[in-house]
Amino acid sequence: MKRYFTQSTTLMGTIKPGSIDLDTQTFRLICRSGDEYKVNIGPNTFFQMMQNLDGLDRDRIPSPEGTFANDVARGMAKYLKEDALIVVQGIYQEHGNQEPLFDGKTISLLGCNTDHFLFEDTHWWLTQIAQLTNKWLDDLFDSTQSYKIDDFAKFYRTNLSILGTETDDNIQESATLSRLIYGLSSAYLLTGADRYYLAAKAGVEYLRQSFRSLSSDGAYCFWAFGRRKQKQGPQTIVPSQNGDDLNAIALYEQIYALAGLAQYYRITNDWEVLEDIRRTVSMFNDFFLDAPRRQEDGFPGKDGYFSHIDYVTLRPDTESLGIDKNWLRKNWNSIGDHIPAYLINLILSLDPLPQGSNHTGFDRLLQTCQQMLVDCSELILEHFPDPNPAIPYVNERFDADWKPDHQWGWQQNRAIVGHNLKIAWNLTRCANYFLTLAEHSERNQIRKSEQEYRTLADRCHQLAHKLAQSMAEVGLDQVRGGVFDCVEREPKTGMPTQFAWGNTKDFWQQEQGILAYLILQGATPDGNETYRRLGRELMAFWNLFFLDHDNQGVYFRVTDIGKPEIQGSYSQKAGHAIAGYHSFELNYLAHIYIRTYVLPEENDNFCLFFRPRPAKGQTSINVLPDFIKPGDVEIAEVRINGIIQRYFDAAGFQVPISPEDYDADVVVEFRPKRRPDRAQKQLNFTAQQLTPTVDMHFTPAT
Repeated sequence: MKRYFTQSTTLMGTIKPGSIDLDTQTFRLICRSGDEYKVNIGPNTFFQMMQNLDGLDRDRIPSPEGTFANDVARGMAKYLKEDALIVVQGIYQEHGNQEPLFDGKTISLLGCNTDHFLFEDTHWWLTQIAQLTNKWLDDLFDSTQSYKIDDFAKFYRTNLSILGTETDDNIQESATLSRLIYGLSSAYLLTGADRYYLAAKAGVEYLRQSFRSLSSDGAYCFWAFGRRKQKQGPQTIVPSQNGDDLNAIALYEQIYALAGLAQYYRITNDWEVLEDIRRTVSMFNDFFLDAPRRQEDGFPGKDGYFSHIDYVTLRPDTESLGIDKNWLRKNWNSIGDHIPAYLINLILSLDPLPQGSNHTGFDRLLQTCQQMLVDCSELILEHFPDPNPAIPYVNERFDADWKPDHQWGWQQNRAIVGHNLKIAWNLTRCANYFLTLAEHSERNQIRKSEQEYRTLADRCHQLAHKLAQSMAEVGLDQVRGGVFDCVEREPKTGMPTQFAWGNTKDFWQQEQGILAYLILQGATPDGNETYRRLGRELMAFWNLFFLDHDNQGVYFRVTDIGKPEIQGSYSQKAGHAIAGYHSFELNYLAHIYIRTYVLPEENDNFCLFFRPRPAKGQTSINVLPDFIKPGDVEIAEVRINGIIQRYFDAAGFQVPISPEDYDADVVVEFRPKRRPDRAQKQLNFTAQQLTPTVDMHFTPAT
């Protein structure tokens, strides 16, 4: 029995039907854990509608009719609705035999009624990504609206304070620059704003000119870790300076050097960018891959990618890597990060193969990427789940023979909840693509059978669902909302979850959870109310507690109750572990997934914007938004420089282009599923009416 016990905390849950009592000024809140709390409302209780980064008040709840005893009762009648999902911040109290009380001080509403959530509105994520992008560009380049390579050379820096100002460390890291380019490209894809395109273009030019290192024969591309400004000129730093990867070439940093390039390539189809991507992928497969053919060089040949290589020998078995740390090691980042960082976006651009292109390298690169996607997926399915069914988390680190490494550095036998959710999210995306290849055998470059692809897709779905359901129980906060960080894989305390350090929550892990549950809802026949609820809870927690309204940014870490931690490295808006990537990726894909999977019947279509650059012989660009399940979305309309296009490949999501369309604004409107109740915007024409500049493989949409 506690006496005089008080604790500030946060609760997320639904209002119990019949529990709103205007006389006693209380109601009862039921959390997802099943726990029920009595919430007291007083004259100092503040009701607020969740705000986006634009700071606009979206409270449009009408005042209630009738007479009320006081303003407290009036506020309760106006804002509290039975079964509504809300968030309450206040003070939890226990004293003797009295019923525990939660004294609510701030009640956050997520929409204007129980079925309306602001973060599902058509412009919520568009507004957020625009606010984030504008502020980031303003912080780096002040009021500049157009950009060139010299701007990035002079002003770009990896580290920014929470205010967006300079720090004492002026390093420019290639991976964080590429991640920012990803964010800028994603912002352009969603909004079509020229400012974002121009910044992404200049950033790509600076990345390629300043950090790229080509082999003497031009076959491979490595990326320097960074550049540091000095009085005598900039110093190029080749090996990683990050503590876990010090003085090695870390594969995940090389992987993320491609993140921005791949997303930018989706917009432009810039052949020079594609060539650097191709050479980097070749480097991955010839220096990091533990292929069976490498047994002649003394490697195990057990497949998968090593996490580090020595920058002198370019081998993963050099003692300088540390025998007990990064020597002949494989991990989640070296296997799984290929998929979201660049493989998916690259395959979206290459499959179907662009029409009219005579470049044989296109089909070879697509074949390589498809094989890598299959191989990485199968390695995750085979090696990452723990053979002990009582352990809900995957293994994340391995030796060369795929024996789990539970002695590595800080990780030991611990799990990162966000990695488990990231696997669930990306395996679902891969399953969607494998189903596409099963239905379109002509696009299959590695000649797997239809049944093999369907079986692989089913295996991906099974593990994705298993992890998503397990994390909902032990990795997500069932009382307050949000995703926990690092936990012990085998708790020793008797509790379902044992935290390695604290029960804090990091921004990027919330992103993985949101996207996992949104896409899994779409992957579940007839939807799934559990996934819908989980996705909404995480989106609510993100928008209430991770948005820095004062500085138009995102907090890296918050406490269990949603208070930001802003000391040390967590006080930075940008740094080695936080760049313009995860939050922008969330904005981009949450918008697409919500439109496609969550509310496909109730909301408007959505658009993506492209800006193709000159490409010899190429007469099409690919425009599919993501690895989406076949049949879940279709092209509604295509406009090039404002003119409606009559023809496009609806099945392959290809849009024809001609030389006159280079550097033009290409706007593609998508419609979730096919809804006969809505007007059809396509025009039916015969194939004979195709213009000479359009490849004859294109047919008018039906």
